[in-house]
Amino acid sequence: MTEGASTWTVFDGSMHQPTQRRQDVIPAGRLIVISGRPGTGKTTLAKATAQELPACYLRVDAAETALVRAGVAVVTEGYAVIHELAVSNLQLGHTVVVDAVNPVPQARAGWFETAARAQARLVMVELELPDLREHRRRVEERDADIPGHVLPTWDQVVHGQWTPWNEERDGEHLRIDSTNADVALAHLLQALRPE
Repeated sequence: MTEGASTWTVFDGSMHQPTQRRQDVIPAGRLIVISGRPGTGKTTLAKATAQELPACYLRVDAAETALVRAGVAVVTEGYAVIHELAVSNLQLGHTVVVDAVNPVPQARAGWFETAARAQARLVMVELELPDLREHRRRVEERDADIPGHVLPTWDQVVHGQWTPWNEERDGEHLRIDSTNADVALAHLLQALRPE
């Protein structure tokens, strides 16, 4: 890439024409943390965001499930693993998208520390699903996409640990209605664009 150029060439391994991507569309080196209660669409939005940017995708559920398979009693260990993986990728200049419930202020605070360690910009996102019937339908009808991952029941989602977000305590964040996945993705991508 020549100095001062605003695009670069990405080769996809084939002999076809390379894809052109604009480096000034969404800057690299951001930590994007997508939070919310189970069943609000975090995984759907996080995966779509990581594919669209592109970015490294890290999911706390995957780390926790692997730790349980390895015989570890998991409390916060899954989050600890994802924090270290995030720092490693951010230090390489990659954007990282994290998929995590972050139910309590301590979990949210950890991402500020991770971003500071990696000297990355942090974007905290809270997904909301205002329609309780739709939220319940999603929780009750979804299937685990990770072997061995145990999904919570609707009762566990409703009565599980969740502290409402408070910006004074938890920092600034972007709230996104996840009723429509395409609209939620468009909203997030628009918020990530440089001003």
